[in-house]
Amino acid sequence: MKRRSDYRVEGLDCAEEVAILRREIGGLPGVVDLECDVLNARMSVEYDPEAVDEARIVSAVNGTGMRASPWQRRAEKAQGSFWERHGRLVMAIASGALLVAGFVTHWMLHGSLMDAFAGDGTEQHAFTLSAVLLYVASVIAGAWYVAPKAVQAGRRLRPDMNFLMVVAVIGAMAIGEWFEAATVAFLFAVALLLEHWSVERARNAIGALLDISPPTARCVCPDDGDAHEKPVEDVPLGATVIVRPGERIPLDGKVTKGESTVNQAPITGESMPVAKTPGDEVYAGTINQDGALEFQTTKPASDTTLARIIHMVEGAQTRRARSEQWVDRFAVYYTPLMMFLAIAIAVLPPLLFSASWSEWIYRGLVMLVIACPCALVISTR
Repeated sequence: MKRRSDYRVEGLDCAEEVAILRREIGGLPGVVDLECDVLNARMSVEYDPEAVDEARIVSAVNGTGMRASPWQRRAEKAQGSFWERHGRLVMAIASGALLVAGFVTHWMLHGSLMDAFAGDGTEQHAFTLSAVLLYVASVIAGAWYVAPKAVQAGRRLRPDMNFLMVVAVIGAMAIGEWFEAATVAFLFAVALLLEHWSVERARNAIGALLDISPPTARCVCPDDGDAHEKPVEDVPLGATVIVRPGERIPLDGKVTKGESTVNQAPITGESMPVAKTPGDEVYAGTINQDGALEFQTTKPASDTTLARIIHMVEGAQTRRARSEQWVDRFAVYYTPLMMFLAIAIAVLPPLLFSASWSEWIYRGLVMLVIACPCALVISTR
């Protein structure tokens, strides 16, 4: 007998993570179906409990660099710690501040602006220890959220932009280009922060939409005619619901008794209230203003106009724009190609032409640094 379980997935922020989950979790034996809700960081898995258990599903999610935990309803779900909500902002600011501090330190100690950008390897113009330590700290802060993704991409043998970024930063540090290494790490931290902000804004918008629809409805009992409060999910089709002046309408339906005006701006955007008389339609989330209304429900809570709007917004978050899709396809070929080219530059000349190993390894690392497309990645966030 098949079972469906829902999980909250920390780190599920974009379609890239959705693709990873579909590939890693959807490929497990016994998994029948997998759905992801990016806005709520929710993953729903239908599986055969005889072939795979929840512990293995959670372990597989954790193996991607994300973390899974049993799902809780929005009303019961904690808002998250300060670090979960603002960690990316803190690390991006720290990376930028340390980058500037390292730059200014090198500049002040050498008295030359050009030396602050790159040392030339001589004792006179080399990076000072204090500047190097500040740049390394900037790299650590900037790569804090990128490095785990890069490690998992390497484990899966699927190098992506995160992997290329980490390799480029390591290469820059290996050849002594500390300023470039810190700059690349900082720019990627900014890219992740922009992506996190866009998702959080969409999540807040969805939360606001959910809040405009009341969780309960005042239903008329067909047996005794008394009104009883019940959750909107439990209200059957055709039930009679009473809405008093000033209350929000809990479900879609058709007016059967009473006259009033309804503010439909939350749903239709109309600036003026709309008069409602028997036979007119009303929508969940709109506000009854003047008089009491009775209406008969025509749609369940999961299929109201408001619910469909929410579902469309949630679905849009799992699909990427054309530019993002192009970058994904580009990264599949670009990252391995650049890695192969850098290795070839570092290895082939010494092997074939007895060239200097140190010189050509240096050039291979330079190739990695140059190949890191920061602007391209940030432009699609």
